[in-house]
Amino acid sequence: MVPPFRPEPGLVLAWRASPGGTAQRQILITITLSPTEIARLTRTRHTMPTMSHGSIAAKSSTAHPKHSLGSQARVLLLSVFGPYAQDDAYGSRLINPMELYHNQVTRVQHAFSLRTFNRSWGLMLIQANLKADCTLLDFPSEERFLEEIRSHSYDIVGVSSIQTNLFKARRMCKMIRKHLPQATILVGGHIANLPDLKRYCDCDHIVKGDGVRWMREYLGEDPDGPIRHPQVPGNIGSRIMGVTLRDHPGDKCATVIPAVGCPMGCNFCSTSAMFGGKGKSIEFYRTGYDLFEIMCQLESNLAVQAFFVMDENFLINRKRALGLLELMEAHHKAWSLYLFSSADVLRQYSMDQLVALGVSWVWLGLEGKNSRYKKLAGIDTIQFVRELQEHGIRVLGSTIIGLEEHTPENIDEAIEHAVRHDTEFHQFMLYTPIPGTALFAEHEARGTMRPLTEYSIADIHGQKEFNYRHPHFKNGEETEFLLRAFQRDFDVNGPSVVRIVRTTLRAWKRYKDHPNPRIRARFAYEASNLPRRYAGVLWATRARYRDDADRVRQITALLDELYEECGPISRRAAPIVGRRLYRALVREETRLRDGWSYEPPTFYETNFANGPAGSVRIRSADPPCVTRDTKSHDASAHVR
Repeated sequence: MVPPFRPEPGLVLAWRASPGGTAQRQILITITLSPTEIARLTRTRHTMPTMSHGSIAAKSSTAHPKHSLGSQARVLLLSVFGPYAQDDAYGSRLINPMELYHNQVTRVQHAFSLRTFNRSWGLMLIQANLKADCTLLDFPSEERFLEEIRSHSYDIVGVSSIQTNLFKARRMCKMIRKHLPQATILVGGHIANLPDLKRYCDCDHIVKGDGVRWMREYLGEDPDGPIRHPQVPGNIGSRIMGVTLRDHPGDKCATVIPAVGCPMGCNFCSTSAMFGGKGKSIEFYRTGYDLFEIMCQLESNLAVQAFFVMDENFLINRKRALGLLELMEAHHKAWSLYLFSSADVLRQYSMDQLVALGVSWVWLGLEGKNSRYKKLAGIDTIQFVRELQEHGIRVLGSTIIGLEEHTPENIDEAIEHAVRHDTEFHQFMLYTPIPGTALFAEHEARGTMRPLTEYSIADIHGQKEFNYRHPHFKNGEETEFLLRAFQRDFDVNGPSVVRIVRTTLRAWKRYKDHPNPRIRARFAYEASNLPRRYAGVLWATRARYRDDADRVRQITALLDELYEECGPISRRAAPIVGRRLYRALVREETRLRDGWSYEPPTFYETNFANGPAGSVRIRSADPPCVTRDTKSHDASAHVR
């Protein structure tokens, strides 16, 4: 999430990094620009080419660049270097770690916050779809990145980055040019939306839109060839309450990528803008059959029965979704799906269809009270969330702070509206115009974008401050309002883990005797932690809140409900598991107070045999496998 570039001579692009404590240190990175360059940057308007596999493919008006070595080129793909959860000169921020949930969903829940990492799916998808030898170094330290480019020769080096990591991408390009002067440097990801990016990063090409198609064309490979799906575990290193999760239903899953972009085209959505904008998306798998083949292979190879569906609005392709459902029923697949969706699209399905499809989690844009977004028109979102939860569909609600109608006088009302949804998780984000989006174009036309001299580009990540002048919020008020929203949701609704137990328990009670054994099996799998682990979670959480009478009553009622459903085994397990969890929770709180931060491991992978020492060869999920049934067993006996 970044501001437009409106620099002035001697522009300070990074400033005021506070590592903690009372002392502050000033970090200045200055780029001097001529008046001509300033004028050019100020006039720049970024447009997005639409590239796609299949029906919505569009060709650029200029010839696509080609590498002289074609598929014989040696390729290195990189994510930006860490560490990430610290304040430093390259744009890392302690409040913006490489963790989606702890960053912008459970950020004030302390030891109850879900801590997990997700791989760089886009880079993995590109690597899996190249014939050229391709190495991927994901989440390296700066030292490990430098070791790679000093020790190995590459013809092409690609760096993927979000816009707040501009300084890291800039540093990496500089080091690549120094140590691999013959290499072609590519920069892609959301940073590609920045106007005149080449003035800040010494790269040869900027990869926009569909990275697989771009790279295939660049290497002289077939851009319309079949998409090979990488084998991507959904979560890495998940932990909560001080305990690392292993083989945990709800955490153990595979990532599947049916499409990128979103045809809804909300004005603030950088992902939609990146892949063509309103009315457009790029579908890698257009039919339920295509998707089912991939999911079967992922199920077998990764030993999962749950899938995080990385598609901005998966259910919008109704024919594909119902085709997948038909195959799941025919082949007895009791899969769980974790989806992104919009309320209007979800309402196009019956609850029976959503349950049969295995929709277990949905990331739902609530945006704000009286939102003007068409996807929410006429929908009582509070009631709709309740309906989803009654059928075992847990909700991650997403609310915007700083809509144009928000004022200091009504912001508490907006926050209360969000909190009343009582979703299992709740994301709060600042309303931020990103280059390439319609919202950015609106603010640029009005002249309401702030000059970069007033803030650091590294702080425009949606969790600190605006990059424009809000009509009602002044003097950085948005920072406190955002934190107020997170804190209010936590204070009123309690730890997310308790909300998850509540919905899981009530869904099990509703569907444990469903006439369809496939559906029974799915709910039994999701409820398998209730008798022991979840009983212990409630016991430990109640102990932690022993001085909060209202919270104790709430948790006790839920624990009694669980005892009644699961019987003596849960009564015996709760204090045993609970004491262990409580001790882990207290240790985690101490670690957090002492400044402990969480960083992802480094991944070093190739798509070819006999790669560099220490690398792992990856393989894609190669269908077909529809003819092989893998029936899910009814695990009801393990819950009762």
